[in-house]
Amino acid sequence: MVILALDAALARCSATLVDGGRVVAARRVEGARGQMALAGMVQAVLAGVDPSGLDGVAVTVGPGSFTGLRSAIALAHGVALGAGSPVVGVTVAEALAAGAVGLMGRALWVAIDTKRGRVFLTREGVAESVALDDLPHPGGPIAVAGDAAIAVFARLAARGCDVMLSDARLPDGGAIAAVGARRLRGEIGPLAAQPLYIDPPEAKLPAGGLRPAPTG
Repeated sequence: MVILALDAALARCSATLVDGGRVVAARRVEGARGQMALAGMVQAVLAGVDPSGLDGVAVTVGPGSFTGLRSAIALAHGVALGAGSPVVGVTVAEALAAGAVGLMGRALWVAIDTKRGRVFLTREGVAESVALDDLPHPGGPIAVAGDAAIAVFARLAARGCDVMLSDARLPDGGAIAAVGARRLRGEIGPLAAQPLYIDPPEAKLPAGGLRPAPTG
């Protein structure tokens, strides 16, 4: 399958073209603000490629940066619409799990930094917001991945837990495409290309709703 994988969920933005499981073109920018260059990266990896040949577009849907997720998802929908291809969502945890190696049978926890003393922790496919100082106790040996993996590893290790630090920190384009291809083939359940939010939005409407628009 020919898959275009897009990611702007965390501190890296990337566009990756994968054909038959092999990366044929890739562009990435380190730093969360790389989302501003994402459209240009897509144009670069699709240069000389007939968009109608795309079997699908896969995009990370979260947890992650509010702006990054929405930018990448909107672009994914636009590319898919123009190419006449389906678009599927891939969670950050799915992408990191697909790229993690050497786990030696350990269960994988994926920890994403919320920048507020908490992490988005995914265990056994379930994501929740957890305070770093209130992490659950593993039921057995685990490995930890994600951009908050070091902080989670340190706290669990200090408590004597059997925990290993994985090298997987940020989603890899090839791994995103691999999960997307499985989803398109029906090997795993569907996931819409819509932002995945764990915490409720911080912005809330004032009591009584919005003020009426000015009339003059």
